[in-house]
Amino acid sequence: MRLASYQFEGKQSYGIVTADDHIIDLSSRLGEKSLLELIESDNLELAQQAMSHAPDFSVNEVTFNLPIIGGEKIICVGINYPEREEEYKGQLSRGDYPNLFVRFPSSFSAHNQPIIRPKVSTQFDYEGEIALVIGKAGRHITKEEALSHVVAVVPANEGTVRDWVKHGSRNVTQGKNFEHSGAIGPWIATTDELDLTNDLQVTTRVNGQVRQNDSTKNMFWSFEELINYISTFTTLLPGDIIFTGTPVGAGAHQTPPIYLEPGDVVEVEVAGMGTLRNTVEDEA
Repeated sequence: MRLASYQFEGKQSYGIVTADDHIIDLSSRLGEKSLLELIESDNLELAQQAMSHAPDFSVNEVTFNLPIIGGEKIICVGINYPEREEEYKGQLSRGDYPNLFVRFPSSFSAHNQPIIRPKVSTQFDYEGEIALVIGKAGRHITKEEALSHVVAVVPANEGTVRDWVKHGSRNVTQGKNFEHSGAIGPWIATTDELDLTNDLQVTTRVNGQVRQNDSTKNMFWSFEELINYISTFTTLLPGDIIFTGTPVGAGAHQTPPIYLEPGDVVEVEVAGMGTLRNTVEDEA
């Protein structure tokens, strides 16, 4: 299923996105107030039963929200595709453990909402990624059990302000958390119809031009390894999101660098799941 959060006629809601891009509203049919509550209650079967209903409206009639609102943690993985080592000219490598950092929910925009280039920098960059949505809580999760804790996958743009990730010698937090600098959406694709052991393709386009294109089969750290490692030091909870890393081709590593400018359109597509689309605007 494709599940989205949105506003319709001034009301916050959530529902199923059909194959022909219509929406079956779930908030009017189920007891849960949000998509996160639906995931926490482990009641996706109720949503599946609602698929027999006629659609209530088109996706063009709604304003998309972030798919998951209210989750506790957003954890991001850095340098997870081998070719990215070349972008860093040997300064970074796989190492013994994944590179991790966190992001705040306010640093993301929803599908079709603007992503914001901050007034303090012109080095605003894109990073197309595949993000995992946790559906079942767990700590010290084994690799064998890891994928059973994932409820859905979602396209994401882990937008970065490049010069602000260099303010500290090993600290990227500032450049990763400018408000509305990244994006998640348009909806989540649940794993009941998606085999996470298969290769998943992620493609990033800027103004229609392909900038990034790679497959999860090439990642240093697999989904299972990331969940196993992260759950060693923190309890993963329903609604937590794990960004799994961006492929080669970010704007900072073009020759010469090509940073995002107002009016640019960034699209991140994960094959079989949907395409996240955002336009760049300058901070007011």
